[in-house]
Amino acid sequence: MNDEIELGQAGFDAISEKMKQLYPSQDGTYYGTIIPYSLGGGDPLDGVEVWESERGVPHWHYITYGFSELYEKENDTPDVSGYGFELTFRLKRSGEEQPPSWPVSLLQNLGRYIFSSGNVFSSGHYIDCNGPIALETDTLLTALAFRVDPELGEMDTPNGRMAFLQAIGITGNEMEAMMCWNGEKFLAALEEQIPLCITDLARGSQMEVSAFRDICQNGMEQDGSSTGFLYLDEVGVSLKDNHARIRLGAGHDRILKNMLRARVGKGKALCLQGKNTLIQFQSGKQALVTLEDECLALTLPEQALTELCAALQPHAGVYPLASFPLTVELVPTRITDQKGNVLKVIE
Repeated sequence: MNDEIELGQAGFDAISEKMKQLYPSQDGTYYGTIIPYSLGGGDPLDGVEVWESERGVPHWHYITYGFSELYEKENDTPDVSGYGFELTFRLKRSGEEQPPSWPVSLLQNLGRYIFSSGNVFSSGHYIDCNGPIALETDTLLTALAFRVDPELGEMDTPNGRMAFLQAIGITGNEMEAMMCWNGEKFLAALEEQIPLCITDLARGSQMEVSAFRDICQNGMEQDGSSTGFLYLDEVGVSLKDNHARIRLGAGHDRILKNMLRARVGKGKALCLQGKNTLIQFQSGKQALVTLEDECLALTLPEQALTELCAALQPHAGVYPLASFPLTVELVPTRITDQKGNVLKVIE
């Protein structure tokens, strides 16, 4: 291999060398993309490599190639390579001789989301998959959390610095607990129960374990929530005669109540983001309502916060508040899977 080629794939080689240091006695299994994304291919990542690990419990260790700059330096940030990370995923082995392919598809799907939206992940973040992380399985794991991979960490490459972010399969109520507390602290507590946070499709929710649930509850009460933004598809606002009306999709009552208590109840703002609308909830002694450019700002005294949480019901309906000039309208919500299929309708 000549020097020109080596320089042309310096970022790729840096990741490959890092993996060989972690697994010196084996060769990884590489799943490469046949047609590059830049030439119209469907997979945005150049490839995913898989290694066999015996640490924690025996598991498959997946590593992406493509979120960082693998070849020539292209972006204008000299100190950061591409998006600044590659993703990893650890899946418990179940006696199979070859690594399952569905995590490769999962990681490619995350690539499509990031490449199309520009939204990136960092340690403590999460994403709702709106269904099993492994399609057509009955696993309870329906979301992903992210943290720095404890064995790979961060590193400098010729194209800038990058981190290895581990994607971790979590349940819906674990995601809610993570949102209402601190993502990194939640995952540190999870690792106490699940070494290396290895994804196991067969496991139950840690929120059903009273000791773990108490840790999360105590953390939320002490720290509040570190999540300042919550996105919902169905969000609408209006203001007439200083009386506000907000429209939300039904079925989000529990998480909204918990987030309001963990943010506004702790003196922190919570922003509820819709497709074209933003609602900002904040605490204050004086009730205040303002609307500007589809951004509704609500300053909630303690009594109004309590009444708002009570108005968030599990079913569609119209719920006016008595102590605050606000009416909450909850409308039917369609829950879809990763393919857009309707899973259920909450009315």
